[in-house]
Amino acid sequence: MELTKNISQTRVIKSLLAIILGSLALTISAKIKIPFYPVPMTMQTFVVLFLGVSLGYKIGLASVGLYLLEGIAGLPVFSNSPEKGVGLIYFTGPTMGYLIGFLTASYLTSKINSKDNFLLVLAKLTIATSTIYLLGLLWLGTLIGWDKPIFALGAKPFLLAEIFKIILLALLTKKILKIKSFI
Repeated sequence: MELTKNISQTRVIKSLLAIILGSLALTISAKIKIPFYPVPMTMQTFVVLFLGVSLGYKIGLASVGLYLLEGIAGLPVFSNSPEKGVGLIYFTGPTMGYLIGFLTASYLTSKINSKDNFLLVLAKLTIATSTIYLLGLLWLGTLIGWDKPIFALGAKPFLLAEIFKIILLALLTKKILKIKSFI
């Protein structure tokens, strides 16, 4: 009985640590800007997808959820905070749809498994990333008006970077899943 309790406590501690580290990884990935054309690239969406693949849907979603709650609470975790504000005001700004899309993307990538071939992994990562942009563009259009060039403002500048990140993660996914199976 005591052994079962200790194993259960150890799992909870490991899960909490993974959630906190996942949130920290998201924060770091939001702050580092890599020179890219036509706009600088962060690795934020890569980390969102990575969390789903590597940690599964429960811990991946919890990591993304914690990250979002930290930002809503006013911690400067988001990409352009504190320069563009913090807390709920920043969260409900133009990027809210994309941030909520992080949850769907992390969940969908958790469904990738070791039996999936490269093209299927690539397709699943593309679909997951698309949900970020779909929700982001829907919110952006609602916020700034549908008479504006929503796609040109909210997606087009980022597509090359997203393709790069999706291909990179697709190449790494089998190795990530192999490591995950040993843990």
